[in-house]
Amino acid sequence: MAKAARMSVWLEDTDGAAEPRPRASRGRRAEQPNGLDRERITEATVRLLDAEGLAKFSMRRLAGELGVTAMSVYWYVDTKDDLLELALDQAFGELEIPDTDAAELPDWQTQLRELAATYRALLVRHPWISPLVGNFLNVGPKSLLFSRAVQRVIARTGLSLPQQRGAVASVFQFVYGYGTVEGHFRQRCAEVGLTQDEYFHKAMAAFSVPEEMADDFQHAERMMEAVEEGGDVDAMRDMDFEVALDLQIAGIESLVAKSSPAGD
Repeated sequence: MAKAARMSVWLEDTDGAAEPRPRASRGRRAEQPNGLDRERITEATVRLLDAEGLAKFSMRRLAGELGVTAMSVYWYVDTKDDLLELALDQAFGELEIPDTDAAELPDWQTQLRELAATYRALLVRHPWISPLVGNFLNVGPKSLLFSRAVQRVIARTGLSLPQQRGAVASVFQFVYGYGTVEGHFRQRCAEVGLTQDEYFHKAMAAFSVPEEMADDFQHAERMMEAVEEGGDVDAMRDMDFEVALDLQIAGIESLVAKSSPAGD
């Protein structure tokens, strides 16, 4: 019978404890003369995923990148999934986390925008992150620092606890979706050898609008013309992201006002 997948590399040998703890590697690190350790292997994994993507990643390919045998890598991790989860948390360490402990803090809206922007940038920079976020618990130490900052900022909005949970989902699932689509579009453009602007304009020029949708498409074209005055696809994305995030924040503010007793 095949061995069941583990819940998380961070929960191994903890009997379900919440404290993330990577396992000790089989007690044989000292026997390895190749200078490997988990940190070096994880860093190489991130570089390889950035260069070649998730679909092409393999333990054998990683071992070749490190100049060792695949068996040498398995001295430090049990499975490829464990290594991908470690790489995911390593990438989360790149996030710029605003100070949520200072005596004088910026307003929550400002810090929420900072957190949303840095998460979007991470998803765009590393397109391989998106599917891993959906597959793993993502409870490594670097990820938890980001989650803690998000919770602390949302707690300052004035929402009730159940509402705070929904606000976190609303804002950061939006950012996840936005950053995922953007990152994968950039990746696709690179794969076909076109800039984002070239890809976009070629696609629009080749698209044939069904006759019954002509009026709708003309409206879409007018929206795009308003963007093109400002430049390129990046400018369009930045503008759309800011508007969408403003709507998210306005929704939180509206819910707080609606939930407050009259006269507060």
